[in-house]
Amino acid sequence: MRFREYKTPQEKLQQDSIYLIDQWCGQYEAKIREKGGIGFFVGGIGPDGHIAFNTRGSDIFSTTRLTETNFETQAVAAGDLGGIEISANRLVITIGLDTIVHNPDAVAIIIAAGEAKAGIVKQSLELSMTNVYPATVLQKLKNGRFFITKGAASKLTDSTDQYYFTGEWNDTKTERAVLDLCKKLQRYGHRITLEDLKEDKYTSQIPGLNENTVKNVIKSISDKIDRGMSEEKNEVFLHTGPHHDDISLGILPQITKQLHENSNEAHFAVLTSGFTAVTNTFVIETLRSAKKFLDNGRIQMVKFEDFYSSGYKLKMDKDVYHYLTNVASDNAEERLRGLCHRLVRAIVFTFGIKSTLQLREQINEIITVLKNSYDGEKNPKNIQTLKGMIREFEEELVWAHFGVQVKNVHHLRLGFYTGDIFTEQPDKKRDVEPILNMLREIKPTKLSLTLDPEGSGPDTHYKVLQATAEAIRQWSLEEDLSNFKVIGYRNVWFKFDAAESNVIVPVSLGDMSVMEDSFSNCYMSQVNASFPSYAHNGKFSTLAKNTWVDQLSDVQLLLGKNYFYQHQSAKVRSSHGLIFFREMEVEDFLIEARELEKSTEGML
Repeated sequence: MRFREYKTPQEKLQQDSIYLIDQWCGQYEAKIREKGGIGFFVGGIGPDGHIAFNTRGSDIFSTTRLTETNFETQAVAAGDLGGIEISANRLVITIGLDTIVHNPDAVAIIIAAGEAKAGIVKQSLELSMTNVYPATVLQKLKNGRFFITKGAASKLTDSTDQYYFTGEWNDTKTERAVLDLCKKLQRYGHRITLEDLKEDKYTSQIPGLNENTVKNVIKSISDKIDRGMSEEKNEVFLHTGPHHDDISLGILPQITKQLHENSNEAHFAVLTSGFTAVTNTFVIETLRSAKKFLDNGRIQMVKFEDFYSSGYKLKMDKDVYHYLTNVASDNAEERLRGLCHRLVRAIVFTFGIKSTLQLREQINEIITVLKNSYDGEKNPKNIQTLKGMIREFEEELVWAHFGVQVKNVHHLRLGFYTGDIFTEQPDKKRDVEPILNMLREIKPTKLSLTLDPEGSGPDTHYKVLQATAEAIRQWSLEEDLSNFKVIGYRNVWFKFDAAESNVIVPVSLGDMSVMEDSFSNCYMSQVNASFPSYAHNGKFSTLAKNTWVDQLSDVQLLLGKNYFYQHQSAKVRSSHGLIFFREMEVEDFLIEARELEKSTEGML
């Protein structure tokens, strides 16, 4: 609109608005420069390296302006604005890179926390000034500084040197150094020579370096794969996730193997309500569908005498079975009817509905409230509950793929999860006790949880981890947990490397297909990826699959491709991805949780 003639009166108004904004930006820039420039600047850094909305590719001489953003920035803002659909259609006004550094005596501080920022911090600090990494412009300032956490600094050359050159050497360092050398040289492990090891800055530090060093690392990684293929019998699994879909995106292929063994018992627990991931638009459209089904007499359960008193609580498994049967038959309308059945039950439960007339009125009222709310606005508590129950139904659908009943899918709805921008810390009574009571009731022999490092992924991951750690600590005072294991997994927000994991699970194309299909068919509110990761413009399931494939590529470079396609096990021969996770004793897990807590003290 800036550069072409307008065609309609509305376009003229839009064009005039743009020119007025441009003029305002120019005047604002002039006032800053009249005062000698900015004296003090403090800000964060985006996943693409942006500062003050100067996204990747911004001119290092840019000034205050109205501008578009890129996908990474839109994805990060989606949670506050109500979805990528909203943030993708928003322009921003930002000061420019040259505005920030115009005053050569300015103090400019960039704050970065968490290992998820480590890559962009390294590029911003160690590369020459470039518009590809906007924060490099701070090199112009003698008082430009990055204030970063240990995790955010972890990929800096100085940090890598410190990791390898200080402290006790261990097997993890050896494996990581050899794996990284394979990547650096783009050479298979069996082609790495002793001379290569001696010439490398880090592998040269391996104690007792010899001709068998790489062979020993190959053997160690191979043992981890063997561990990932071992049969698990007579176990009681409790798989937990901070949000709905975390478990599936993290370790679904490992879980399907466990579920195929009849001697195992499996439970699934999602610890927060997850309502913030459900958009107003999705709820409004589903409510309108429910009204149509009601009007056409196609939600027949409301006709039973006891439905509004107690019947709405019954036959939850039937809703699940109805929905999945129509996934199989590819009947989209009947799938929608199955969802609407569960939505009606949720409304009756949440709002205390006593009649069909009251139900219709309540549906209309919810639609009105949501239509009058701006996207990203905090919903009333009862609508938060309703959104959360939609997510809970989705989770039940995923595990019903494998015959898991609704009673084995637990919804804890921990109280710290409120939908506020800054949520509370977990409370020992309110948030720990529900987990502890679940442990007492189920008595699992293995428990899985997300084990993301400092400041990576959603803040909820960290808080759920700490609440779970405290519950396990308290449970350990009551029970002998010498045979109890904790499985730490990661998914789309961060990933283990092969060296720090101790179990590697081969993933076939069939495994990937099951995960993709169950995600697309069951996580109905998430298929359109309203709240995507900045790493991928699309579904989380596709990002998870890409992660598994990348992990195979890393290990293949060490083991060689022939290790996989010539392996004696069909499971390995059919693998086209790998999952990494860590299995821990209770004490090891509690120590790691405490170390994580120390690293984030004062940050959250």
